[in-house]
Amino acid sequence: MSKLVSVIIPCFNAEKWLKEAIDSCLQQTYPNLEILVINDGSTDNSLEIIKTYGNRIIWKSLPHQGGNHVRNYGFNLSKGEYIQYLDADDYILPEKIARQVNFLETTGADVVYGDWRYKHHYADGTSFLTPIQIAQAQADILESLLSNWWTAVASLLYRRSAVENSNGWDENLLAAQDRDFFLSVVMSGAKVVYQPGCYAVYRRYGNVTVSTVSKSRWVECQNLVLQKAQNRLLQSNKLSLKYRYALALSYFELARESLKFDYSMYPRFLEKTLILSPDFKHKSKHITYNLMQNFLGFRHTERIFLLLLSIKRLIKSLNQFLINTKEKFSVIS
Repeated sequence: MSKLVSVIIPCFNAEKWLKEAIDSCLQQTYPNLEILVINDGSTDNSLEIIKTYGNRIIWKSLPHQGGNHVRNYGFNLSKGEYIQYLDADDYILPEKIARQVNFLETTGADVVYGDWRYKHHYADGTSFLTPIQIAQAQADILESLLSNWWTAVASLLYRRSAVENSNGWDENLLAAQDRDFFLSVVMSGAKVVYQPGCYAVYRRYGNVTVSTVSKSRWVECQNLVLQKAQNRLLQSNKLSLKYRYALALSYFELARESLKFDYSMYPRFLEKTLILSPDFKHKSKHITYNLMQNFLGFRHTERIFLLLLSIKRLIKSLNQFLINTKEKFSVIS
């Protein structure tokens, strides 16, 4: 008999997409599944939709405590030898679990990931699938995760032991949970392999993402994830040069991201970059930046970049002020 696979679906106010997520699991070609849908205190019709599936799924309804709590709860409730996490607004294709279970059985690995694609939805009701995101085999999965490589949650399948050996989903994180969890799994010694093929779909609504809903929260959570990983590597005496550079690269990207909303965060992340990798260089797409960096060094080039960016924003603000003033006087006249 085939080994049991547990699909864990956390649900909070996902009535619009929940049925498609559950149905995508019921339509799997793999014969031995348990589907656990954990309602996280939804205030829409999600619970009513869940109940219509009867005994085809296992479900629980909890007070709202966040997606990470629900994922941990679902795992503790599950019995499968393999674990599939699926957000309630995403879905998987019919062959996904069968292919990945077979791949794990064949390779003896603990975790497998594949390719995936976005499905964009807009307010006018239109939607479209983007080109497939090729996840690619990573030479060192830990280095890749530290340097901001990412794969969609639904694209992964875990052995139960890999989840048990990890620290689980951090219930204090409000963003970057999936990166943190995957890092925890990898740093606990799991063997991770890549299997080509796209069998997972990740939804996006317009231009809204976790990072755009609250940029400061997203940046701070990413910072917490990196700091946790850095501390763990230090404690295990595994913070090698390549991992230091990978962390430095991520901190630099956070520094640049923070410039979009809060200049005060920029120097903090830039300093972290240089502490980890004193010889750090930014591989810019702009030839002028790279030339300046070669002559002046990274830190001085960044200072010039920040000055020019500040001047550009000041000019933009002045232009907008002049336009508003002109319009105001036009109305008066």
